[in-house]
Amino acid sequence: MTSQSRPPATVQCPNCGKPVPWVTAERWRPFCSERCRLIDLGHWATEHWRIGGEPASPEDQQPD
Repeated sequence: MTSQSRPPATVQCPNCGKPVPWVTAERWRPFCSERCRLIDLGHWATEHWRIGGEPASPEDQQPD
């Protein structure tokens, strides 16, 4: 009986769609590179991407 190792699962980079092997050696996973990771972070920081929900009421806001 021979043991065949399966290739690692791959995911698509959320930014550019490039296939990324899902292995620990992939430093930026699920992104293909640091560049794609930083682009994604920038979208969250500028609120280009956000998670929907009810608007916060003034009582829920932290004082400055």
